[in-house]
Amino acid sequence: MIRTAFRYGLALFYAVAGVFHLAIPRPFLEIMPDGVLAPEAMVLWTGIAELAGALALVQPGSIRLRRAGAIGLALYAVCVFPANINHFAMDMGRADGGLGLAYHVPRMFAQPLIVWLALWAGGVTDWPLRRRR
Repeated sequence: MIRTAFRYGLALFYAVAGVFHLAIPRPFLEIMPDGVLAPEAMVLWTGIAELAGALALVQPGSIRLRRAGAIGLALYAVCVFPANINHFAMDMGRADGGLGLAYHVPRMFAQPLIVWLALWAGGVTDWPLRRRR
């Protein structure tokens, strides 16, 4: 029951993020690392990936689809980590410090947690919450 709640919460989080990527791409383009080819297309496809993963997580009858969505969202979180690092570096380089350490440090630590949460909520792993027999 708790895993289901987290699965739906994560799906909502990614669905909202996906809508923002598609509707308001500018903030995502601004944190894109230099050298990324076709940044507009990258933001578009990341939004689509978030929406697809969110939709897969909430499929009631398909464990395989939920697991595939969870793996996809976990891989997505790993792939966008360079943009998060770039955002951190850009903000810290600003005269006003941007959003500051209070925003960026927890965000950096949250990224691996989000990867794990996608895999756990999607039923890919039980680690480290396995029930002892």
